[in-house]
Amino acid sequence: MEKIDLKDRKILYELDQDARQSLTQIGKKVGLKKDIVSYRIKRMQDDGIIKNFWTAIDTFKLGYQVYRIYINFQYVSSQIKERIVQHFTNYKNVWAVLSLKAEIDFDVVVWVKDIYEFYQFWNTTLDEFEDYFAKYTISVYVESFNYKKSFLLPDQSEQGERLLSRTTCSGKPVEIDEIDYKLLDELAINARMPLIELSKKLGCSSQTVNYRLQNLIKNKVINAFRVNVDLSKLGLQHYKLEIYLKDHKRRNVIWNYVKEKPYCDTLNVAIGWSDLEFEIIVENVDALGKIMEDIYSKYPNAIKKQTFWIAEKIHKERWLPELY
Repeated sequence: MEKIDLKDRKILYELDQDARQSLTQIGKKVGLKKDIVSYRIKRMQDDGIIKNFWTAIDTFKLGYQVYRIYINFQYVSSQIKERIVQHFTNYKNVWAVLSLKAEIDFDVVVWVKDIYEFYQFWNTTLDEFEDYFAKYTISVYVESFNYKKSFLLPDQSEQGERLLSRTTCSGKPVEIDEIDYKLLDELAINARMPLIELSKKLGCSSQTVNYRLQNLIKNKVINAFRVNVDLSKLGLQHYKLEIYLKDHKRRNVIWNYVKEKPYCDTLNVAIGWSDLEFEIIVENVDALGKIMEDIYSKYPNAIKKQTFWIAEKIHKERWLPELY
């Protein structure tokens, strides 16, 4: 575990609010000069605490639907699993591919333009790998609510709304052209890329890039510019907590309770799986267990069961379908 102080944590918190903030802007908020902020960010990158800066892109606004595939394996050697991983990671429309420590072995999230495109992809997958799938479940992803990383500031009282961004399948798609898409493609993997560098890559002026960027933000194609933190270096772990209800009318009450907690990172909403899907950031499974006990003790007549997942390995995670 790496040692970081409160100033480092505040910098990480600010970078997750808006990773494209200038060093001067961050410095004013955390009480440091910009050269000190620059030094601390560079040190956290060198130490692997900061993995990268990424852009939260609402691909629903680009006309995509999202499907999740949960797989349990059978008769799978390490070589076969590698083939399966490659099959999914090579598909340009894959959002995420994860190996899990849970009741499910494997999680894949894909974008498609319509259900027939998903049908074709899944048929091709089954033709090659069906013998290795003991069972699978398909879930339709509806929206997500992403909350501020309050866990970075455990002794600070956070004022105001915790919600950072919302990604949802509702509303009309936004029309974008090839240059807009290339801009998103660059920012998807480097949210802090300077305008000058972006203009060189796109072959247009920095003023044009900035205009297009502001338009994408205005139209909510871009929800946020964020930082990807290696939680293990902070002594933290990412869990997915799933709650199955026996009284669905209490769903919003439980959601409203959990979302205000500093450990709550994300709420995922889907059709075809659990009733509430929270992403939780805490120190260890014992801390998670206490949270589960707390939720159940408050709403015992509403909850049927709770389960949780740990991501053993993230094989791919990208918030935009690849260009080619």
